[in-house]
Amino acid sequence: MKFISEYRQPEKVMALVSTINDKLDKLAPTRPLQIMEVCGGHTHTIFRFGLDKLINKGIEFVHGPGCPVCVLPRQRINEAIEIAEQEDVIFCSYGDAIRVPGENGNLLAAKARGADIRIVYSPLDALELAKQNPQKNIVFFAIGFETTTPPTALTLQQAKRQNISNFSVLCHHILLEPALRSVLDDENVRLDGLVAPGHVSIVTGQQHYQFCNDEYQLPVATAGFEPLDFLMALESIVDQVSNHQVKVVNCYQRAVSETGNKIAQQAINDVFTLSESSDWRGLGNIEHSGLSLKSAYQSFDASLRYQLNPNRIAEPEGCRCANVIKGLAKPTDCPLFAKGCTPENPVGALMVSSEGACSAYYQYNVEAKPITLSK
Repeated sequence: MKFISEYRQPEKVMALVSTINDKLDKLAPTRPLQIMEVCGGHTHTIFRFGLDKLINKGIEFVHGPGCPVCVLPRQRINEAIEIAEQEDVIFCSYGDAIRVPGENGNLLAAKARGADIRIVYSPLDALELAKQNPQKNIVFFAIGFETTTPPTALTLQQAKRQNISNFSVLCHHILLEPALRSVLDDENVRLDGLVAPGHVSIVTGQQHYQFCNDEYQLPVATAGFEPLDFLMALESIVDQVSNHQVKVVNCYQRAVSETGNKIAQQAINDVFTLSESSDWRGLGNIEHSGLSLKSAYQSFDASLRYQLNPNRIAEPEGCRCANVIKGLAKPTDCPLFAKGCTPENPVGALMVSSEGACSAYYQYNVEAKPITLSK
């Protein structure tokens, strides 16, 4: 198959759904298999196409920490606002991030107060603004997992080559593996399989998830973002459980290779180094989970340029985003869901992001029973 439409063909979707349901009936698990889709894009695929209603009760979908906007800590938003409100700054950000709440509002509110904040689609857009506005300091909000890190790295390489001194990045690039380890090490988390994110896997390669097999005996399948992509990954995990196997299966072969994108990996390694620790919304402080600029690129580090002193800020009272990110709760378990927290007035980041689990439940009117934590 070559085209997206082919991965949405109803007859093929329903045939694969029937196959999965038959296998689940034969497996007859004593409890639903808890399968975590790491990426928020997969969460929206499930509910947008009604896959949760087509698959029988033998599978319970658990939502993971793979949405970069959802794990942005509140203090990082505060830092972004602090920089953006300086007179000589044009602050550039991906669209989702400008609505993520910090301690006292978000970047959108700062823009309404007069800050020059612009939505861009690429860090190269921000670099172009720096060239066009030499009298201004252009700061790009560099966030995300391995998917969005290479564009930042390549942009910084270009900025260095061209000696563009009025460009910098506020960096919150993070790594998927430490986040998954944080979730899997939680004694309350009980998973039977993991659907790995397609976008991250394009960069890192299929081998990135081998630790899930070796250390956690957890079946893994990498998936794309169309219905058939996701269903093929589900079928793979059900087969592995049925046959008492633990493998990493690539169900997104048209985009993902075994070893990943070497050019992207090289760019990351040239520009970034592992941070001692990084703070995550919901997961707390995780060692060696973030990236910081190497010494050769520190002149482009906005946190150093603006002498920021980050202070960790607790989540809003009543917000359950942390438990949802860890796979310990569903959005509907939160007392604020669809009441005090809506897309128009979000309390937590999961209601803001276009990949957020709370956003998916709200948008597609999903009802869910509380997650079962007993072993």
